[in-house]
Amino acid sequence: MRFPGMKSGQRQAKANRLKVNRFNNTHIIMLIIVVLALVCAPYMTPYDPYVVQLGIRLLPPSMQHLLGTDDLGRDLLSRLMLGGRNTVGTSLLVLLGALSIGIPAGLLAGYAGGWLDRVYKRVTDAFLAFPDFIIAIVLSGLMGPGIFNLMIAIISVKWITYSRIVRNSVVAEKGQEYVTIARLSGLRSYQIWWKHLLPHALSHVIVIASLDIGKIILMIASLSYIGLGVQPPEPEWGAMLNEGRLYFHSSPYLMIAPGLAIMLVVLWSNMLGDRIRDILDIKRSKE
Repeated sequence: MRFPGMKSGQRQAKANRLKVNRFNNTHIIMLIIVVLALVCAPYMTPYDPYVVQLGIRLLPPSMQHLLGTDDLGRDLLSRLMLGGRNTVGTSLLVLLGALSIGIPAGLLAGYAGGWLDRVYKRVTDAFLAFPDFIIAIVLSGLMGPGIFNLMIAIISVKWITYSRIVRNSVVAEKGQEYVTIARLSGLRSYQIWWKHLLPHALSHVIVIASLDIGKIILMIASLSYIGLGVQPPEPEWGAMLNEGRLYFHSSPYLMIAPGLAIMLVVLWSNMLGDRIRDILDIKRSKE
């Protein structure tokens, strides 16, 4: 793209700004589409995703059923749309729950220090000794299958990531002069947390959270695939993969459709997280 009347450096800077703006606009549009799909999915499905029609089972994609039908004759597109609400919507609720627990815990442990911080480190070290997915499987198995138990299991392993980020940031900042002055001026502890300590950790938390959405989606889909998540007849992308596994050779679209949906959403969430990280890095460098 050429800009008459500008020097080469100015033209390059202008082109870079346009690229960044187009990239931002693309992610904003995608975010709006995802939110609308989550909210309006039950009202946008072309067919009832729960109605069983054995007379049209395992139909290939056609004009009437764009993605075909499953082994019980249910429209695959309708179930994919509603399953996205269960998969992506649940991942957002899990992320919100993990942040709601992790941020206050990290603030309290980092600011209080002493025995409380030592107990906190022992607890987090015990969880970090094993992979997140293994702990989530164990907790889900102990509590039993179901979407609520699945959410509790994933939140139980995910809050630690955010609490450690916040705790490390608080430990690094609480000894600074501005925090000491704020304490001597009479500010209460929660006011110091909110005004001084939390803003330093928040940018790191936002970056990790945006990159974690894809991981949480994969974890939910994986646990549902092995039967520990959403239970039939409720649609969910991981459970749909499991349902189509037996018909992969005769009707591969039963696994290809939810598999592509998971891949595209996880890929987009990772790109969004990378973009948010770049934006925050640019802001910090300017500061």
